[in-house]
Amino acid sequence: MDTISLHAPQTLPNDRSVSTVASKPLPFYIYAVVFASFSITVGLIWDIAWHISIGRDGLFSPPHLATYLGAVTSGLFSGYYVLRLTFGGRKEERQSSIKFWKVFYGSLGALFCIWGAFTMITSAPFDDWWHNTFGLDVQILSPPHTVLLLGMITIQFGAMVSVIALQNRLSTGANYSPKALAWCFMLSSGFLLVMLFTIASEYLTRHDMHEPQFFQVGGIIFPLFLVAISKASKSKWGATQMALVYMGLMAAMVWILPLFPAEPKLGPVANHITHYQAFHFPLLLVFPALIIDWLNHRIQVSGFGKGLLKTLALGAAFTVVFFVVQWYFGDFLTTEMAKSWVFGTTSWYFGNDPNYEFRYSFHPNNIATGARLWQGMAWALLWSVVSAGIGLIWGRWMTSVKR
Repeated sequence: MDTISLHAPQTLPNDRSVSTVASKPLPFYIYAVVFASFSITVGLIWDIAWHISIGRDGLFSPPHLATYLGAVTSGLFSGYYVLRLTFGGRKEERQSSIKFWKVFYGSLGALFCIWGAFTMITSAPFDDWWHNTFGLDVQILSPPHTVLLLGMITIQFGAMVSVIALQNRLSTGANYSPKALAWCFMLSSGFLLVMLFTIASEYLTRHDMHEPQFFQVGGIIFPLFLVAISKASKSKWGATQMALVYMGLMAAMVWILPLFPAEPKLGPVANHITHYQAFHFPLLLVFPALIIDWLNHRIQVSGFGKGLLKTLALGAAFTVVFFVVQWYFGDFLTTEMAKSWVFGTTSWYFGNDPNYEFRYSFHPNNIATGARLWQGMAWALLWSVVSAGIGLIWGRWMTSVKR
């Protein structure tokens, strides 16, 4: 029979009491790929705001240049790291790296970043051809956008893996700065969470917060990454820190973009605007992240079916907290107090009727009650438990990555 014990995690010894050797700075390519992840994220949100405010954009529009900057930075610095390690690296460096194609040496994260950069660069002319052939696309997951997003995610995942590999090597005697690694891991994981939210954002709008589908989609995506980061992070609050970075960046884009002028360049124009229209205000993921961090570091499971009860607890906790927080936050976003620049609810696509009856409220078809609500939430619970279980497995894998 499984036993569960609740206890405080063991206190780690002070680093300075273990060793007096000064920490060496992180390799510069680590900072470069984390910056690339940030540039990609900002460019993506800016590009969405461009589409809902201006319309058609060119291949070298400012948002596109921001994403290309991320791709080029990631590819160049990761490529340089691989070439330096292959042709000029020390034996010790090569032994802590991966050999591929029987010639090159590099880290797993660097390989992801290089592959992602090539994918993004390939998607650029594909996207331009698609627009010239079929016109404006209004879906995030169109074929060229899907290729682009795969490249973006690969780079961002590569940035996170690059950081966590160095973090895991601290236990084997590496003397990189733990504080710098913690910051880079927090930022890289948070930028990845922004990307994942953006991909699924068509199902996660404020108008969907009383629909079971909103919580089902959230249950599929968020527990996996929150649990995995909580498990892999050296901090007790890894998932919470990731959620804070996500919320901070998303909120900043909501507040900053409308400060700049923009007007539609395509017709028909139903909503005449003069400034950028913001993307979505962030979900309040910090609250389910807090409970996931707490449970992950408090619950220890042993015996037959190891991990099953912990998975159930994590999945159920996420579902309950996410449901309560977002359901009532959705109610708040329909009030007069929420009609301000702070929450971005006044932003509206230039092609939509500004006098739409349900612009600031829920459409009756988007309000689930009774059996429909509870059945939908039962599925959301199931998906959250499965997602949390995969997150635990993935998190354990990330703690073993050292190359």
